[in-house]
Amino acid sequence: MADLHPPIFIIGYMASGKTTLGRALARALGRDFIDLDFYIEQRFRKRIPEIFAERGEEGFRDMEARMLREVGEFSGVVVSCGGGTPCHRDNMEYMNARGTTVFLDATIARICYRLSVAKTRRPLLEGIPADRLPAFIESHLAPRLPYYTRAHISIPSDALETRAQIDTAVSALLPLLPG
Repeated sequence: MADLHPPIFIIGYMASGKTTLGRALARALGRDFIDLDFYIEQRFRKRIPEIFAERGEEGFRDMEARMLREVGEFSGVVVSCGGGTPCHRDNMEYMNARGTTVFLDATIARICYRLSVAKTRRPLLEGIPADRLPAFIESHLAPRLPYYTRAHISIPSDALETRAQIDTAVSALLPLLPG
């Protein structure tokens, strides 16, 4: 029997608006929202930076792939993935086969702005000075784009700063979703 409400996976680089748009989309669709990083932290009772420190990136990516497949089996969910999730362990193939993938395409300038005002620390950015951030993001984003652009749907995500902008983005996305 086919899943009547397969998952929607929100992907994109860090600070592209995945959690912001994902929550709003889930609310609009009457679905549950899952932030994959938060899900991992709750399941393993450790923060992502601690997991990276203890297991390294490879260990984290193994754990992330297992947890993606766990939440991907849930019906009626919107899943906000980590920025690197689509790029490892055949995760992009899994998400595309299991549900609908939505790539949030933010400019480097917008990503830098959001990271500069963010209150949470990102393990990947430890030790990167602010003046080197745009070049770092550009070099780090380039190898991820071939994965991101395989999403079923791609939308610009620079304008997700106000409630009105978020509502506009959700309204534009809804007709693009299957069913």
